[in-house]
Order: sequence, then C-alpha cells, then structure tokens
Amino acid sequence: MATKAKSGQGSAYFLDHAATAEERATYAVLVDNEAGVLHRVVGLFAARGYNIESLTVAETDHAAHTSRITIVTRGTPAALDQIRAQLEKMVCTRKVIDVGRDADSLERELALVKVRGTGAERMEALRISEIFRARVVDTSEESFVFEVSGAPSKIDKFEVLMRPLGLVEVARTGVLSFSRGV
Repeated sequence: MATKAKSGQGSAYFLDHAATAEERATYAVLVDNEAGVLHRVVGLFAARGYNIESLTVAETDHAAHTSRITIVTRGTPAALDQIRAQLEKMVCTRKVIDVGRDADSLERELALVKVRGTGAERMEALRISEIFRARVVDTSEESFVFEVSGAPSKIDKFEVLMRPLGLVEVARTGVLSFSRGV
C-alpha cells in the first residue's frame, strides 16, 4: 500500500501540494434553514482537514426558510475547487457563490474592542478611534468599548494600534461578503 502512495496513487493525503501556493477563498452558501445544516457544512471541512478562518451564518429569507453561510478558508486552487464542489453537492445547498474571486466584492466585519487606559493612552485611543470611524459604545473611568466595522484588514490595523494602548479584549463577527451590482 505504501508503494501506491509513493507512486502517486491512493489517498489525497499523499499528494504533493508544496509546489502550489495557498489562496484565500470566500464562499457565500445559500442553504435551507433547517436543523443540522451548519453541522453538516462544518463537518465537511473537518472531515477533509480544511480550516475555516471565518464563519458567519444567519437566516436571510424567513418566507423561503433560507440562510446564508459565509465561509473564509485557505487552500490550494485544487483544494478550493474541491471544497466548492462538495458544498454544491450537499442536499441542503441552494447556491454557492465564490465571492472571493470577484474583484469587485465587498467584505465587511464588525468588531467590539475593549481598551483600558487613563491619561495620555486614553486620549490616544480616542484619537485613533476617530481616524478609524469607530464608535464608543461603552465607557467607564478606566476603559472604552469601541465598535468598528469595515474590511477585515481595517479591523486588524485598529487592533494592532490599540494593543500598546491597553487592548483588553476583541470580539469579531466574522466576514460578511457580497458581490457588487445586481
């Protein structure tokens, strides 16, 4: 059996993916809103050893009982094609949209960021929050909670700048994505 794997036959675990660079993919999956659907989608990734970087899900059409699952993952082009094919094969799937391949797609994320600080650090945190158009949603004498939304890279930069000022905690929603136009 080991001979088969070395000769290129057999399990996908023995394929050489080192020469192929990984890419980031964002899939919007429209599914039936029924019990166990999210479990099956996540199980599909787990069973094949794929990681999910971001996962958001919510019912988007109450009358049609449809939910939208947005999944951000990484993999080789072949692995990403396999993921999409597997998602499309699922009985509960109505449509799979590869939003990440659309250069005009919109990606947004929401984060709550708690920052501890007094004095100069407190004032600097407020100044930076204005630059990033973050809203103060809670405040005390010792801390702020900011609400910031935008592209995931914007949230990352805001977090990096707040870390030396007293970052305490971050909660992120995960990526939401749309293709532009109709």
